[in-house]
Amino acid sequence: MSDMPIKPWYREPWPWLLMAAPATAVLAGAVTLALAIASYDGLVAEDYYKQGLAVNQQLARARKAQALGLGGTLTLEGRAGGAVRAKLRGGSLDSGALVLTLSHPTRAGLDQRIELTAAGNAVYVGRVGELAAGRWHAIVENAGGEWRIRGELRVPQETATTLTWKP
Repeated sequence: MSDMPIKPWYREPWPWLLMAAPATAVLAGAVTLALAIASYDGLVAEDYYKQGLAVNQQLARARKAQALGLGGTLTLEGRAGGAVRAKLRGGSLDSGALVLTLSHPTRAGLDQRIELTAAGNAVYVGRVGELAAGRWHAIVENAGGEWRIRGELRVPQETATTLTWKP
C-alpha cells in the first residue's frame, strides 16, 4: 500500500475535466436561448403561405407594368416622417391614387402602406413615417392592383430609387 493520503473527488483534476464539456454545452445553450429571446424578429409575413400562392399574380402584375412601359423614381424627403414623391413615366396613367408599400425585408412590423395622391404631371405625393436604418423594398401599384413597379432603398444612405417592373 501507498502512503499517499486519499484526496476527496473534488480535489482531483479528472472529474472536472470530464464535466467541462457538458457544462460548456449547457452554458452555450443558455446564452443562445437568451439571444433568441432578446432579438425575436417575428415572422416576416403573417400570411406567408398565401403570399407564396400569390407569386404568379405578382409576376402577372409585373408583366403588365412591363407591357405598359411603366417606370419612374421614388424620392424620400427624410427618414423621420417626411414627404415621399413618385415621378412615373410611360403607360397610360390614370389620375387616381397609387399605393406605396415600404417593406422591411426582415421586420414586418416596420412595414408601411402609404396612399399617394396625384399632384399633376405624373407626380404622386404622400407622407411616410419614420424609417429604420437598413434596406427597404419600395412597391408602387395602382389602387386596382393591376400593375406594380418596385425599387430598393438603403436608408439613410439613399433618398431615391429607380422604380422598374422587375418581378
